[in-house]
Amino acid sequence: MVEIITDTSCDLSLEQAKELGVTLIPMTITFGDRDFKDRYEMEADDFYRLLVSYDDLPVTSQINPYEFEKAFENTQRNGDTAVVITLSSELSGTYANAELASRDYPHIYVVDSRTGSVAIQCLVRLACKLRDQGLDAEEIARKVTEATSRIKVLALVDTLEYLKKGGRISATAAVAGNVLSIKPVLTTSDGKIEVVGKARGSKNANNLIKKLAKECGGIDFDEPVVLAYSGTSRDLLEQYVADNRDLYEGHEESLIYSQIGSTIGTHSGPGAIIIGFFPANP
Repeated sequence: MVEIITDTSCDLSLEQAKELGVTLIPMTITFGDRDFKDRYEMEADDFYRLLVSYDDLPVTSQINPYEFEKAFENTQRNGDTAVVITLSSELSGTYANAELASRDYPHIYVVDSRTGSVAIQCLVRLACKLRDQGLDAEEIARKVTEATSRIKVLALVDTLEYLKKGGRISATAAVAGNVLSIKPVLTTSDGKIEVVGKARGSKNANNLIKKLAKECGGIDFDEPVVLAYSGTSRDLLEQYVADNRDLYEGHEESLIYSQIGSTIGTHSGPGAIIIGFFPANP
């Protein structure tokens, strides 16, 4: 059997991971002197409730080699092989630690997603599809690695407050952006997060998302399409889909909804929307 392993930065819930048959290894979230295992000891709703009441940003920590070794020992004990898909090596040391831990396990293949959040989840879902089709671990890893060059992610951030807290933008820029209702749109490029556009107000931001998705080659609805929201209410995401009906029309039933976890949510704050997809015409 081929085991699919990933980290919680992919924004799969525990229930979704169980349904897919995926092993989910948690990042660690630290609020002050309190540590929590992402998703296992702190669910996403609890994370956001604490985040908005906390003056400082929490810290999210990479998964250490020992945690991967424990998972790999279990894989070997069961006589399985495994494909491990991690957060981009440009954003975290998690990939390097998984690669280090895998050196004593020749039948475990580690893939650097070169992306984050639901784009990783799209790759994980692709790996599960290939597993269910009967491909072996080496072939799955090869195909998923190839897919990392095609996967796209677009993220719309509602507030600049948390980017300011994290030192990613200046306080002056944050105040000006919030007053003018500036909504930045982010993506990953070469494994790193970058701003691909800015819009004033939610309507213009939605139009920018549609424009960027079309420029990517449109959305391939035969592959996983995952939409995620940050915060405690899915209403914003459902409203986003309704407002952008022309982008998703006829494919609403195939859309996969997720909740953004601590890795991205720490920097986006509540109210963000992220879309992961494969282009129809790359």
